[in-house]
Amino acid sequence: MSSSPRRQRGLSLIGLLFWGGIAAVTAVVGMKVFPTVLEYYTVKRVVNRIAAGNPSTVPQVRQEFDRATAVEYSIQSIKSGDLVVTKDGNDKVVIEFAWDKEVDVFGPVYLLIKYRGKSG
Repeated sequence: MSSSPRRQRGLSLIGLLFWGGIAAVTAVVGMKVFPTVLEYYTVKRVVNRIAAGNPSTVPQVRQEFDRATAVEYSIQSIKSGDLVVTKDGNDKVVIEFAWDKEVDVFGPVYLLIKYRGKSG
């Protein structure tokens, strides 16, 4: 009756600490980046709503954006003066926006995110 010992399988303590550390770093970076992504989608939604109204002048676009930023507390990285307002070939208003966001990850490490978008 010879029985060979079965090889144990599973995660060692070192492996558990390694994967736990990777998960923790990913969670911290995600928590720091998530608000900036929400801000981008909020700006995009506001810009699309303004462009859909087809305002007649650039100051009117900027005034509507300022009014929206007073309500939407999450818009902080961009001001109405940063918007580029043009008209396309069909005489429809096109609003473009862009900003860079630097997220402090830890110590001297930063994550630079370049947000760009336009209405439409």
